[in-house]
Amino acid sequence: MVEEIKNGTRRTLNGSLCVYFDGYWIRCYIPPKDTLAERKRLIDNLTRRTFHHTEPGINTPGDRLELARAAHDRETEPKRKRIKAAMLAGALFNRATDIFTSVVDLAERGVTVSQDNELMRECGACFQEALALGKQVKHYSGHEGIDELWGEPFKAFTLPVEKFYESRYIKIAQSMRDIDRVADRLVDLFDNDPSFSGLTALIRTYAGAAKSECETMKSDTDIFDIWANFTASGEAVVEFEPRMADSMSKRRIRRIVEGRRLVREGKELMAYVAGARVPMPKSTQAFLDRCEAYQQAAVRISDDPAKSSLAAR
Repeated sequence: MVEEIKNGTRRTLNGSLCVYFDGYWIRCYIPPKDTLAERKRLIDNLTRRTFHHTEPGINTPGDRLELARAAHDRETEPKRKRIKAAMLAGALFNRATDIFTSVVDLAERGVTVSQDNELMRECGACFQEALALGKQVKHYSGHEGIDELWGEPFKAFTLPVEKFYESRYIKIAQSMRDIDRVADRLVDLFDNDPSFSGLTALIRTYAGAAKSECETMKSDTDIFDIWANFTASGEAVVEFEPRMADSMSKRRIRRIVEGRRLVREGKELMAYVAGARVPMPKSTQAFLDRCEAYQQAAVRISDDPAKSSLAAR
């Protein structure tokens, strides 16, 4: 019988402590003590990571919150209002972290600030409003919103640190699932195509490296090897050149070029998901739809004798 493993199960695998969630063993870490100072450090790191993976120009300083709100409120053009909403969300995030920094500074000087204090309430309100506006914020690729990543600093503010870590493992498992979905679809498309011989092994290697990068904290000493493997295996996928011959039809050459473009798009999507460590469902589904269209185009050609004859010329 296959062992049923419960979510949250921990084991040491290949020398690393891992936790199991939704079909994946994920490298896990001991959470820091739940102190104001540690929580501030966590929120600061999450906020920087959020801005790193989202569209440029929205990291508005907290002291410009009122200006950002006024600009957003008076805007009427939908696209510009969406961008100004993202800028307002950035200002709210930074205002919240500014307040929390002040609270930690007071605590370090022996001044106790309770959760019911006006500063803490304003901090929570800023995080909450930023979270609501987060649906307007896009990933830096422009593909889609990435509100699951945007909500992490608010979670770190409201949840016990241990619970926050657990929520991250769930998102990492979902991210690994999407990486596998993209890789599996590419393998299905190109595994039996002689022009792409050798590609699927490169895709599998890259998907494995992407999942390792996704689960590994930057502070982990293994990151040097993991990041090098992730980057080098990605370069191998991008540099892959399909085999083409002078005798090939124009239709066949166009299809190879289109397939090569699809492979590079899939590689980029896996990199986006691995870097953000949250699933990107819209982007993933859009890519899978493009893969389906690529496959169906081949089926239509093979089912039409006239077109097949033309393609062979």
